[in-house]
Amino acid sequence: MKFELPTLPYATDALEPVIGKQTVELHYGKHLQTYITNLNNLIQGTKFENADLETIVKESDGAIFNNAGQTLNHNIYFLTFSPNGGGEPKGRLAEAINKKWGSFEDFKKEFNKEGAAVFGSGWVWLAKDKDGNLEITKESNAGNPITKGMTPLLGFDVWEHAYYLDYQNRRADHLTELWKIIDWSAVEARY
Repeated sequence: MKFELPTLPYATDALEPVIGKQTVELHYGKHLQTYITNLNNLIQGTKFENADLETIVKESDGAIFNNAGQTLNHNIYFLTFSPNGGGEPKGRLAEAINKKWGSFEDFKKEFNKEGAAVFGSGWVWLAKDKDGNLEITKESNAGNPITKGMTPLLGFDVWEHAYYLDYQNRRADHLTELWKIIDWSAVEARY
């Protein structure tokens, strides 16, 4: 199985000013493409050669895990945005967020706090367990809540390459701005 760069449902400049064109071109076009290329090369001749991406992330380690994890993470990340995004979730996801955190605003504050607290490089995720209960998880490097039996719903990349051109060292500002471009229909579909 050969993995490929997903097609973005928006132009590379469509997320400005939240995420600049140069950041999208480098992050999506270079970083993600490198993870995909590396993964395709690493799985040749292994038990993962014909496996789906989620299986590889759950069952691999080392370089294969790192590249598979980052491929899955970035696929979710880039397909969560829309130039017409923002607002709040609706339906069952909104109800679950309100039940867990009291309000969408309180959820965002907690999510941003956890994302800013990731040491070094990694991700902050909204994930659900098998019963639909929500949790915010912090993952280092290529980590994804799928390795803990959870379903990733929303992930913010806190590696510096995700925000440095637009926000320099202001990770917290980056996290705060991302809410303006979230395509909640994409996130709700994962719930």
